[in-house]
Amino acid sequence: MNIHSVTDLTRYVKNMIERDGVLRNVAVRGEISNFKRYVSGHCYFTMKDAVSSLKCVMFKSAADRLKFTPKDGMALVAIGRIAVYERDGVYQLYVENLEVEGVGALHAKLEELKKKLFDEGLFDETHKKKLPKFVKTIGVVTSKTGAVIRDILRVSKRRNKNTQIILYPSLVQGDGAAENIARGIEYFNKNYPVDVLIVGRGGGSIEDLWAFNEEIVVRAIYESKIPVISAVGHEVDVTLSDFAADIRAATPSQAAEIAVADAAEVYRYVENLVMRLKNGALANIKQKKVRLQTVMASAVLTRPKEMLLAREQRLDLVLERLNRVAKAKLEEKERRCALQLEKLDMLNPARVLMRGYSMTELNGKTVRRAKDLKTGDNIRLIFADGEAGASILKIGS
Repeated sequence: MNIHSVTDLTRYVKNMIERDGVLRNVAVRGEISNFKRYVSGHCYFTMKDAVSSLKCVMFKSAADRLKFTPKDGMALVAIGRIAVYERDGVYQLYVENLEVEGVGALHAKLEELKKKLFDEGLFDETHKKKLPKFVKTIGVVTSKTGAVIRDILRVSKRRNKNTQIILYPSLVQGDGAAENIARGIEYFNKNYPVDVLIVGRGGGSIEDLWAFNEEIVVRAIYESKIPVISAVGHEVDVTLSDFAADIRAATPSQAAEIAVADAAEVYRYVENLVMRLKNGALANIKQKKVRLQTVMASAVLTRPKEMLLAREQRLDLVLERLNRVAKAKLEEKERRCALQLEKLDMLNPARVLMRGYSMTELNGKTVRRAKDLKTGDNIRLIFADGEAGASILKIGS
């Protein structure tokens, strides 16, 4: 058996592939992901279907002929040749042309689920909770080995070393990842009620981030009683978890920045409040002192006798007015009383008798009409200067 070097074997495979007529001009259908165009103008991406993936390279000369900008999730047909990249020992599709076939299956699935959850109200702003102003404990649902937890720990300790970080290690990609993430959110809500939850992972393709688009994860975030910060991928990556979360952070580091108050800023804020309280108290004391000095300098305290004399003078004037008013009212009453007496005197029967009239009484009652008498009645005649008795001899009309 001959022993070959890695290079020799790689070149042998490379030559075999390049001699294959089918592979020199092949069209491949798939969904594009991880598309990147570098400063050089060369493009690198992956073509995928439900089972396999294929690395692709499109050099600047071919990329400049494109009439559209490829985006992750687009279903495309790539035309080119298969060859081996010797350095890595992998085969690649060297693309000469790209043609749009339609929207990728994953993106179509994503849009369908997004509409369903939107219609149910899972993304409503009215449902979103506010973060506590001062967070003491943060629950993190992410991979225990990724850079996410390290970034969160680094940022949180820099901002406030007293903040406690509790990790729920979870799969963030592949089979079972969505269920793991949902269980982590549920665990904190039921068993470990932290102040804030950060749910996330690093960046990647739509396939890598797909667990955060799963309905079970979105519903777990929506139903969480603990405020949730979604920190999935980088700023350009957007998942359905971002829409359901109370706050979306562009990166895990930013999530920690949002959740953890900067201790130095808080200290400065408290110092400012203390200074404002102190200045306010001093200003209040100064104001009260000025008012006290004004009161102490007032006539009430400095010349009380003068104020009493002035009050006595005012009292004398008031009494004098009262006396005048009372005297005037009394005189008016006396005048009215005299008029009434004169009227009464004019009605006095004695005054009538003095004018030559007399008053007749029969059995102690005044006789007003002749028909009230009969012959033989003994009557009493009353005059102004006395009275006399008489007997009725005749009654005429």
